Amino acid sequence: MRAGCQFIKCVCISKHRGSNLKDLVTGGTGFIGSHLAEALLDRGVQVRCLVRKGSDLKWLKGLPIEIAPGDCCDKTSLTEAVKDADHVFHLAGVTKAVKEKSYFEINAHGTENLIRACLEHNPRIQKFVYVSSQAAAGPCRNGDKKRESDRCEPVSAYGQSKRMGEELALAHAHEIPLVILRPTGVYGPRDKDFYTLFKWASRRIKPWFSGKVSLCYVQDAVQAILLAAESQTKSGEIFFLSDGTDYLMREVGDVFARTIGVAPLSIPIPKWLIFGIASLSEYLSLLSGKPPLMSRGMAEQIAQKDWTCDITKAKTVLGFDPQYPLSQGARLTYQWYKDQKWL
Repeated sequence: MRAGCQFIKCVCISKHRGSNLKDLVTGGTGFIGSHLAEALLDRGVQVRCLVRKGSDLKWLKGLPIEIAPGDCCDKTSLTEAVKDADHVFHLAGVTKAVKEKSYFEINAHGTENLIRACLEHNPRIQKFVYVSSQAAAGPCRNGDKKRESDRCEPVSAYGQSKRMGEELALAHAHEIPLVILRPTGVYGPRDKDFYTLFKWASRRIKPWFSGKVSLCYVQDAVQAILLAAESQTKSGEIFFLSDGTDYLMREVGDVFARTIGVAPLSIPIPKWLIFGIASLSEYLSLLSGKPPLMSRGMAEQIAQKDWTCDITKAKTVLGFDPQYPLSQGARLTYQWYKDQKWL
């Protein structure tokens, strides 16, 4: 066993054999990362997850996964994690923080640390896949869907940090095979953000904001991540990801309510209230030392009218073919919440 790494007890055997690939997943204890780790195991890939001290391993429990202790903010801790990995899937990051500088330390400089560790200790890596966010590109400004060639205009510290992470990664695109993915709002089993909307719907209440969004079910996002690793695209390519359909925010709440089987009270939330809640949350965050439930940056994102994107490039170049429309994804997600007794 490699020094500095350990293995979770294996009680699950992957479905396919014969693969000699070994892949590193950062953020593997999280929502999308844990689904990706499972998909890789199903393909017979040896999976290693970079895990920070104190992380909750519940989504990885019982899986034959190698655990590499480390932190993207500490480059020296990444050496053993990146060694002999064929692919690096970088999903680690923060969406909520007490101080804005934390976004940049983790999302931006943490990404560069990981790439530099690969260059120094695993220069023959086959592909580095960085899962960014549409927040890095910002909302639509001209009524058209956001495209990869459009100017990036992030409106929050989170979005700015993800864009900086992209820029720092792209600076090494001539040294390492690199692909950047920008998923829109990803939902599905284990997600806690869209869970809030399901919870309100179960109480027969549908709070909604004005605006239009693109969404992506988690298994479609995982499909795209795997395709990005296998693609022969030029290093540094960027791709938006969604299910290919745009939704009004009030329609999203309607779909969730129909899935649950209720007729909720529709409550539009004005912008001034969103920013008021954010200001109060940030004040309470300073007192508690915990990340706010809603920051002013998050409120600024919610206040934007159009968060849609064009996935033509991902479909054409990667062969991305989303399989889960919102109606189906919502059913699967709701059933999981019920099974886990979240609802």
